[in-house]
Amino acid sequence: MAVYACGVGAGLEAEATFLAPGWDALLEGVRREGEWVVERILERLHSVASYAELDDTIMRPRVRLNFEAVVGGIERRRRPLPSDPTDRFIESGSERARQGVPASDMAAGWRIGQDTIYLVAARLAEEGLHRDRLLREFLELLMSWTDFGLIAAAEGHRRTEISEVRRLADEQAALRRVAMLVARGVSPTEIFSAVSDEVARLFNSEHTAVARFEGSEAVVVGTCVGIRGPWVGWRVELEDPLLITTVYRTGRPGRRWAYPFGPIAKYLAAGEMIGTVAAPIMVEGKVWGVMIVWTPKELPPDTEHRLENFTELVATAIANAEARAEVERLAEEQAALRRVATLVAREASQAEVFAAVGDECARLFAAEHIRMVRFDGDSMFVVASAGLRPKVLPVGTRQVLGGINTASMVFRTGQPARLDDYQTAASGSIGEAVRSAGMRSAVAAPIIVEGRLWGAMQLGSTRDAPLPPNTESRLGQFTDLMATAIANVQARSDLATSRARIVLAGDEERRRVVRDLHDGAQQQLVHTVVTLKHAQRAHQQGGQDAAALVDEALEHARMATDELRELAHGILPSTLSLGGLEAGIRSLASRMSIPVEVDVRVGRLPAMVESTAYFIVAEALTNVAKHAHAPHAAVTVRRDDGLLHIEVRDDGVGGARVDGHGLVGLRDRLGALDGTLRVESPAGGGTHISASMPAALAESAAAATG
Repeated sequence: MAVYACGVGAGLEAEATFLAPGWDALLEGVRREGEWVVERILERLHSVASYAELDDTIMRPRVRLNFEAVVGGIERRRRPLPSDPTDRFIESGSERARQGVPASDMAAGWRIGQDTIYLVAARLAEEGLHRDRLLREFLELLMSWTDFGLIAAAEGHRRTEISEVRRLADEQAALRRVAMLVARGVSPTEIFSAVSDEVARLFNSEHTAVARFEGSEAVVVGTCVGIRGPWVGWRVELEDPLLITTVYRTGRPGRRWAYPFGPIAKYLAAGEMIGTVAAPIMVEGKVWGVMIVWTPKELPPDTEHRLENFTELVATAIANAEARAEVERLAEEQAALRRVATLVAREASQAEVFAAVGDECARLFAAEHIRMVRFDGDSMFVVASAGLRPKVLPVGTRQVLGGINTASMVFRTGQPARLDDYQTAASGSIGEAVRSAGMRSAVAAPIIVEGRLWGAMQLGSTRDAPLPPNTESRLGQFTDLMATAIANVQARSDLATSRARIVLAGDEERRRVVRDLHDGAQQQLVHTVVTLKHAQRAHQQGGQDAAALVDEALEHARMATDELRELAHGILPSTLSLGGLEAGIRSLASRMSIPVEVDVRVGRLPAMVESTAYFIVAEALTNVAKHAHAPHAAVTVRRDDGLLHIEVRDDGVGGARVDGHGLVGLRDRLGALDGTLRVESPAGGGTHISASMPAALAESAAAATG
C-alpha cells in the first residue's frame, strides 16, 4: 500500500504543470457540495442489497470521511500529504466486512462515490474555460485516488474476513464447550462461570458477569476468573441510569459508553471510558437475569447478537436445572403425600397424622413454625405444633382472632392466606406473639371438614426470602388429608356415640315395654286365668256363681286386649300400619292445636321407611307444639330420584337447638339408613327441618331384616 501511495504521489507531481486554469475554483466548489454528495451517495447505495440493510446513521460518517480523503488527496496534488490515508481506507474496508458487505458490493459502492463526485465536478465546470481539459484532468486524479482507496479498502476487507472466520470458529468452539456442559447437566453456577470465561476471551475483556434479578436488585451469580472472588454475591439496586436496569425493564439487549461509577468503578479502570454491552437471560418468557461485558474500548456492533447466543445457553441450563428440581420436588411431595395418605387410610389417630404432616412440611417447605389450629367462636386454639420452634404458641394456647395474621385471614375468608412482611404488617394478639419469635413470612391453608371451616394449617419462616409462591396450593394437599383424618376421627366418634345411644334407647324401650306388659296386660291376663280357675271349680261343684266368674274373666281378658292394643299403638300407630304414611301424618296433624298443611306425594313404602319418616314428622311437630309458638306449620313428603324427602316448616320464633335430644335421635335413625338431617332455625325466622334418605337402600335393608 505504501509503495502504491508513493507511485500515485509521484505521478500527480509530474503532471502538476499541465493543470488547466480554474482548477482551484473547481475543487473549492466540489468541497462546498460535500453534503449533497454524501446524501446522493447514500441514496444510490440503497440499490446495493448489502448496503440497503445498513442504517444511514452508521454509513454517513464513513461516506463523509472517504469523500474528504479522496478530495483532500486531489487537492494536495503538488505537495506530500500531511497524513497517509491508507489506514483510513483500510479501516473503511474492515468496517464493511464486519457489517457483512461483500467485496464486490464494496467495489460497487466506491464506483458510486466516484461517479457522484465527478457528476458534481462536471456540473460546476459547465461554464468555465478549458472545460474538457479541466474535467479530463479531474477525472484522471479522481480515478487514481478512488482506485487507491478501493485497493486499500479491499486489503482491509480481506484482513477482516480472515479474522472474522477465525472469530466465528473461536465463537462456535466456545458455544460448543458451553453446550456440552449444559448437556451434561452441570450446575447453573458452573455454567455461569464457564460462560463468563468464554465471553471474556472472545471479546478480549477482563470484566464479564452474569447477574440474576431478584425483586428490585440484581445479584451477581457468576463472573470471569479475574474477578470471581470479589464480585460473586454482590447486590446492585436496579435504578437509573444503570444499563442493567434498562435491560430488566425492556427485556432487550443494550449498550452504553460511559465512565464507571459506584461500586463498579472500584474494579474497573476508574477515570477511563468503558464500553458496556448487556443481553437479557430469558427463562420461560420472563427476564431471569443479564449477561454483561465491559471493555476499555467500544465493542463491535454485533456484540449484542453474539452475546445472546451465550445467554440462550445459560437460559437452557437454568430451565433444565429448574425442571430437574421441579421433578425432584414433585416426586418428594408425592411420596410425602402417599405416606400421610397411608396413615389416613389406616385410620391413624389425629395426633399421628399431624405429626407426619408436620415432619413432611418441615422437610418440604423448610419452615420453622408448623401449627394446626382449630377455630372456636371468635378464638383459635392450637391443637398441634411441630417444626424447629414448636414452643412458639404451643399446644393448648388459645388466642383471640383478629388483626392482620394468617389465621385470622383464613377465618375471615375461608381461603388460603399469605403474609410476606410479617415483621411490619402483622397485628392482633396472634401477630404480636408470632412476630416476637422472629417470623418473617407465613402461609396458612384452611382445613375444611364436611363442608365447614374447621381450622387452619400454618407454616412460618424466619428467613429473609418469603416462602415459595406455590406454597399455598402445595400445603392445601396436606390440609385435605388432614381434613379427611379429622373427619374419620369424628365419624368414628359419632358412630360410637350413635351406636351407644341406639343401644341405650333400645334397652330403655325394652324396659318400658316389659314394665307396661307387667303392670298392665300381664296383670289382667293373670286375673283372667285365676278367675277362670275359680269358675271351673264352681262349675264342678255345681255352684251358682260360675257364670258370674266367667263374665268377670271375660272382662279381664277384654281389658288385657285393650292394654296390648294401646301398647302396640305406642310402638307403631295403627293408622300408619293400616293407612300408610299419609294417613299417619294426617293423624298427627289432626291432634295439633294449630293448622298444619299436609302435602304427601307418595304411596305405600316399606315399613322401615314409613316408620322413620313418621317419627321425623312426629318429633318435628312435637317441637312445634312445645317451643315454636307458631301460628301455622306445613309438612311436605315427596320422592325424587330414589330419595325420600321430608320437610317440616313453621313460622314460629326459631332458635331451635340442633343438639337437642330429639333431633340427635332422628339423626341416629337416619344414619342407620344412610340418610341426612338438616335444621335451619334462625332467631325470629321460624324453623325448617329437612331430611332425605335413599328409599331403594331402605327397601333392601327392610327386606333383609324382614
